[in-house]
Amino acid sequence: MTQNTYLIIGTSKGLGQAISHAIPTTEDKVYGVSRSNNTAKDQPANFQWIGADLSDPTSAVKQITEQIGSQPLDYLIYNVGIWEHNAFSDTYSFDQNTQQEILTMINTNIASCILLIQSLLDNLKQSKNAKIILIGSTWGLDNHKGKEVTFSATKFALRGMVHALRENLRDDKIGVSILNLGYLATEYGYQDTVEQIITQSNGELIPLQDVLQAIRFIQSTSTATCVKEINMPAMMDTNM
Repeated sequence: MTQNTYLIIGTSKGLGQAISHAIPTTEDKVYGVSRSNNTAKDQPANFQWIGADLSDPTSAVKQITEQIGSQPLDYLIYNVGIWEHNAFSDTYSFDQNTQQEILTMINTNIASCILLIQSLLDNLKQSKNAKIILIGSTWGLDNHKGKEVTFSATKFALRGMVHALRENLRDDKIGVSILNLGYLATEYGYQDTVEQIITQSNGELIPLQDVLQAIRFIQSTSTATCVKEINMPAMMDTNM
């Protein structure tokens, strides 16, 4: 079986951890990036952790690219999205977000993503069917009802990045995709059954297994196809 190389950003918990466990095969090479390695004992044998703080883009990119080196890279999955301290609550107010909080979100959600992709283009071009997959949000879609200004701005930025990258990378046949996700059932494990998660969450949250299936679909496409966007709000979500 052909070995693929993955770089997955944000693997310490939630969706990123589920991706690193469930998507690669045992023959693949997996690099996972997070600030802390607090789940190392649970990671597969083919997983190699890279410690990096994405709120410091230039330093983080340097740490990551030094580990990747010049080897081919098949899948780059950027699963990072921090939000305001008062986000998604009735108490949210934009004027309560400090300048440092806003800049940290922009650096983590956008700047590190742009710089990392740019730094790894030569690695991706060596793959026969490379895919860049960004994890976005329904807060980046038109006419959502959320109030979170900076989080929304960063998720809109990811969509713009996907559209422009496709134009830059068309001749290299590198697929660039974004998954715009709604409320996820991150408190439930990806090993739980979908039926269990639907029952326990009253059907209001998206099972991680559904997101993993969307990633597998993108991976399955040929170099003749570019899956630009997949929008996945929760069925009961009234934000969209």
